[in-house]
Amino acid sequence: MSLSVNDLLGIKMRNLTLQEIELLISHPGRKRMAVENFLMSMGTNNLIAKANLELDAKLYKWNSATIHAIRAGIKLASKGIRIQIER
Repeated sequence: MSLSVNDLLGIKMRNLTLQEIELLISHPGRKRMAVENFLMSMGTNNLIAKANLELDAKLYKWNSATIHAIRAGIKLASKGIRIQIER
């Protein structure tokens, strides 16, 4: 079995829907602007997204709730599964 460059560099992620991002933001203490901006511009490589999260979190002094929301978004995008939002 041969590995592609993407296999070596991380899992290819899908784009999250606006509804998924809203759900991630909906918990108390999460900074809306940080979560929205990061998740909407994180790209498709999960390893790069995780590294950027660590750097941005320190640079912008994000709280743990905000970091948790972004990590959950990266995880969700890495699975390639869309969640259903019940209304």
